[in-house]
Amino acid sequence: MNPADSHILTINGGSSSIKFAVFEAGNSLRRILGGGIEQIGQAQATLRMKGLSEADHSSRLVMAPDHTVAVDVLMDAIKERSESATLAAVGHRVVHGGPTYSEPQRITVEMIEELRRLGPFDPEHLPEEILLTEAFHRRFPGLPQVACFDTAFHHDLPRVAQLLPIPRRYEAQGVRRYGFHGLSYEFLMGELACQAGAEAVHGRVILAHLGNGASLAAVRDGKPMDTSMSFTPTAGVPMSTRSGDLDPGLLWYLARTEGLEAKRFNQMVNFESGLLGVSETSSDMRDLLAWETRDVRAAEAVGLFCYQVKKWIGSFAAALGGLDTLVFAGGIGENAPPVRARICDGLDFLGIELDETRNATHAPLISTDDCRAAVRVIRTDEELMIARSVSRVLHLGTTTEA
Repeated sequence: MNPADSHILTINGGSSSIKFAVFEAGNSLRRILGGGIEQIGQAQATLRMKGLSEADHSSRLVMAPDHTVAVDVLMDAIKERSESATLAAVGHRVVHGGPTYSEPQRITVEMIEELRRLGPFDPEHLPEEILLTEAFHRRFPGLPQVACFDTAFHHDLPRVAQLLPIPRRYEAQGVRRYGFHGLSYEFLMGELACQAGAEAVHGRVILAHLGNGASLAAVRDGKPMDTSMSFTPTAGVPMSTRSGDLDPGLLWYLARTEGLEAKRFNQMVNFESGLLGVSETSSDMRDLLAWETRDVRAAEAVGLFCYQVKKWIGSFAAALGGLDTLVFAGGIGENAPPVRARICDGLDFLGIELDETRNATHAPLISTDDCRAAVRVIRTDEELMIARSVSRVLHLGTTTEA
């Protein structure tokens, strides 16, 4: 197959959505199409497509009662846009690889069975991700599919960073700290090497992926040392609707006082907490920044988020023995100068000092020239990371350009 005529499709599936991107296979991995389907399972879903120019962007309502139908809707729409394109492979973001998977791998029947066994590790994501792989297999029986695991980056954390302080018998069941956002972190480390060189990559680095889901990772000598998320993506800093770390005794308290069951508690901490829970109005940081001067709840939500991220930066600097580079990424990290400024305020003891103009204009380097620790803003690209992994696993070409 001529790489110039073939394409890699990347899929990031959620419980009610599918995000996708289409890349030309070969050396450059040029993105030619992207978008997603939202509200799968509702009366009407929304299909959004983004082409190479704004004129190629579109949005329309579609019928997608389940993920299988959504795959057909998506593939028909992609075919309409690029009739001559030949699909070489599909790459899937799989949120949880459990203790088994530490590298991108071609999806097999045996892998699907293992992922079913791992289902209790991530009941919010794995079932839908399995359904998507099966839906693509039904439509394209011979098409290679590759699983890219979001936990893989953290697979070899130091043992002290993996252990949970609970009875040891649970470790034998795979209960440990895993960490997530690994595709983003792997991409960011590659971009850091391009922007700042090998010395920066092998220094003491803290990566802050701050978006709807938010986490931080500590890296030293190019190796992951710790991360804020734990056994599930609910742990760590507060997020759009996830609580982040909580006192485990809260479950028992709410069970006694409100009769709250474990399933309902899980719903609360994953979908009703974080920025949404504290503000009672929105899970979107843009809304909260706009409202904070007139709504104390919005102000407290923003303040809590910045405070918790700052604490994690301080703790990771202690674990790393100092700090050489701090990287902001994700929807909030890349686009919210006030949040970056508040997080960095008071971290001068770590050698951090922001340049106000650079920060306000989203410059790649937002710290001053003479501060000890560099602070960078890097736009992450999980889809490109998936496409690169697919290309590498299936030997579809040498990928040297972003």
